[in-house]
Amino acid sequence: MKSIKICGLLLGAALVAASCSSDDEGGTTVVTADSRAELYASSNSDGDVTVYDVRDTSNITAASFGTVSTDAEGIYYDGSSDEVTQASRSGLQLNAYGNVLLSTAGVNLTATVSSSAVLVSPRDLAVSGDFYVVSDNADVDGDPDTADGRIFIFQKSGGNFTLRNTVTTEFALWGIEFVGSSLYAVVDKTSDVAEFEDFLDNSADATVSASKRITIEGIVRTHGIAETDGTMILTDIGDAGVDSDGGFHVISNFASKFDAVENGETLAVAGNQVRVAGAATFLGNPISAEYDAVNDIVYIAERANGGGRVLAFASVQAGGDLAPAVNNELAGASSLYLYQE
Repeated sequence: MKSIKICGLLLGAALVAASCSSDDEGGTTVVTADSRAELYASSNSDGDVTVYDVRDTSNITAASFGTVSTDAEGIYYDGSSDEVTQASRSGLQLNAYGNVLLSTAGVNLTATVSSSAVLVSPRDLAVSGDFYVVSDNADVDGDPDTADGRIFIFQKSGGNFTLRNTVTTEFALWGIEFVGSSLYAVVDKTSDVAEFEDFLDNSADATVSASKRITIEGIVRTHGIAETDGTMILTDIGDAGVDSDGGFHVISNFASKFDAVENGETLAVAGNQVRVAGAATFLGNPISAEYDAVNDIVYIAERANGGGRVLAFASVQAGGDLAPAVNNELAGASSLYLYQE
């Protein structure tokens, strides 16, 4: 396992410094002076933003920044504007922070753009163009015996987050992910994934049924969802009260496999999925994931084991009881966003 070195310099200086490493010895990422690969993490424990420079997984550096939140879940980084956005569970709003690369590690970032405080229990953030979409797992109708959730759709324009509309779902929510114009959503408390086709086309407040919902065989309870270049990662928290029974599934050619399963039916493990789980993984409640398709690395925000960890798994297509290549303790680790260019 690799340890994380905390950087106390300007974050930008660390990211533009030239460094190269070879993967001929197995496992590290090849980088150049001009490349960028950063993993942005949020925390339930303090609301901080932690940025890991992951260009070279054998020599990762990190910088943490305070925010106006004390609890955050859902994060996105816009490289064109050097701006990181969080969904605040303490402030119940979206907050964007600019000039991240110019900030000194350890300082408190200043929110440059904030939405109105309309969220209730935000869990994930997905971005498509200027639309910032937040999944919220609060009980909508006040009846715990009926499953429902809510999706808040904000539009960013003119330096403001404006709530365009809200969508009520017929199931509880956790992770969400855009793939083209479709929004894929984790059906909380189940092993199901739902698709909303052309999700942003509906601009009215409404209850919307999923276009399709299927079960993912082998998962007990899924939370995290991430797609890159056709490969989908789904996490499995197992029993939420146990910190050692988690895992994640790797599903290549996900769209075609999802389309081949009838609505309401099950995507079998055999021939379709690879599962990573076991005592060596440190996985208990993995609640967020990101995937580096170029280097075949899965990043996981693990919430329960050790109080919170950010983990990286290499060569994941092999599956099985993999030990993480990177194992960093991060209290309350809640969400991740991988930025590469």
